[in-house]
Amino acid sequence: MRYAILLLAAPYTNQASHSALRFARTLLARGHQLETVFFYQEGVQNAARLASPPQDEPHLVDAWSALSREHGTALQVCIAAALRRGLLDEREAARHGKQGYSVEPPFELTGLGQLIDIGLRCDRLITFAP
Repeated sequence: MRYAILLLAAPYTNQASHSALRFARTLLARGHQLETVFFYQEGVQNAARLASPPQDEPHLVDAWSALSREHGTALQVCIAAALRRGLLDEREAARHGKQGYSVEPPFELTGLGQLIDIGLRCDRLITFAP
């Protein structure tokens, strides 16, 4: 079965991001396919490469990146929600005249149209929210 995840929660503010990651790893371990994780609203904070959690907490940004590398899962970040929160990739930083950027591959800034496409393409779209 082909799954996608819609994540609406920021990491470390509640359990939703951690639960989404555990769900993703479980369904992959059971032989299902996870095509995409779409980060929207506060969930875009999961793509912030400058996040530095304490050593005794899981590093969720790195964990999502590892999941993508290991399983080919696309990590799509809503561009409007990201820009609103100061999260830019290298291209958007240059376009807006900013000195630095905080989103890098495998995370990809994309539009809400991609979310519609995901819903049409996958068998299940599971939402994790606060």
